[in-house]
Amino acid sequence: MEYKIICNDEYETIEVAQNFESEKFENMVICLDGELGSGKTVFTKGIAQALGIEESITSPTFTIIKEYDSGEMPLYHMDVYRLDGNADGVGIEEYYNKGGIVIIEWAKTIKDILPEERLEIKFKVVDENRRMLVIKPYGQKYEELCEAVL
Repeated sequence: MEYKIICNDEYETIEVAQNFESEKFENMVICLDGELGSGKTVFTKGIAQALGIEESITSPTFTIIKEYDSGEMPLYHMDVYRLDGNADGVGIEEYYNKGGIVIIEWAKTIKDILPEERLEIKFKVVDENRRMLVIKPYGQKYEELCEAVL
């Protein structure tokens, strides 16, 4: 099943993210895709705020992985765009079972190493402010998550 949501501004994108955070569970993996400026990092900021993380959230384009441990659960924020599909030696898979929430921007570039069960969100630019989020759960836990918040 696939869900579609229109967000009219950044605040609504943050609200959607916070709704997902409200139903969080350990080892949750959220895969984000969409063109530059479509809202991937804004979504991550929403999750971080809801977790109580006060640090500034920016896209980890050059570091690839940023770890935030100051919230009620660890957040592992990844931007795999620069990997160009080659994640050898980065250790991304190790984060899937570290007990936190993993958010992967540009996830489709590492499709081969994504966990079978995950939540995929594609961000599509509608106009200057509006975005369409196409949400697809993979696995029972993620289907239940979507049922609870959408």
